[in-house]
Amino acid sequence: MADSNAPFTDALWEAIGPIYGAILGHPFVSGLTDGRLTRDRFAYYVVQDALYLGSFARALSALAASAPDGEATAMFNRHAGDAIAVERSLHDGFLGDLGLHPEQVDSATPSPTTQAYCDFLLASSLGRPFHQGLAAVLPCYWIYQRVGRELLPKGSPDPIYRRWIDTYGGDRYDEVVREVLALTDRVAVELTGPQRDAMQDRFVLAGRYEWMFWDAAYRLERWPV
Repeated sequence: MADSNAPFTDALWEAIGPIYGAILGHPFVSGLTDGRLTRDRFAYYVVQDALYLGSFARALSALAASAPDGEATAMFNRHAGDAIAVERSLHDGFLGDLGLHPEQVDSATPSPTTQAYCDFLLASSLGRPFHQGLAAVLPCYWIYQRVGRELLPKGSPDPIYRRWIDTYGGDRYDEVVREVLALTDRVAVELTGPQRDAMQDRFVLAGRYEWMFWDAAYRLERWPV
């Protein structure tokens, strides 16, 4: 039986336990630490993630506008600006190391998975209540934090992959994620059972998209027609 006094985020994480296990076991993620992930797959990921970040930033801005209090508004505005800018600069560094140019990102086409995930985030943050939009963006924060912390002790023989792991496994990113988790628990306290169920539905679906995003990169996914 679930502990009624436990934070709502505990129930959310339990709901994606199998999905997170599948993420850790995916050859894209495991390949970051054992060095078996080929550079073309990582380059594909970096380009698609840069495209994804544009929609993620817009989703965060939408949540800032509909947030229940000034503290949450300030947080999401900060994340949509400073945090996204930091991650974009990280990608810029990866692009150079991978022999890519920013123009290749600008001219890239979102993959089927990237397009679907971006549409899901924007529909959740613009067309649904705040708590559902919050649940939709949370896996991107939280799963990356958990993956980073899981991979950090293992490191990587590849310096590019090691830098990626250090970013998401570090204390700075951990602080950002803890802010969003605290807000999620604070919002959930005021919700009805059906509203929390709707949050969990959004959260689980976003978790599935996270797995699909890495899988698409590993497969070098293309539009079939």
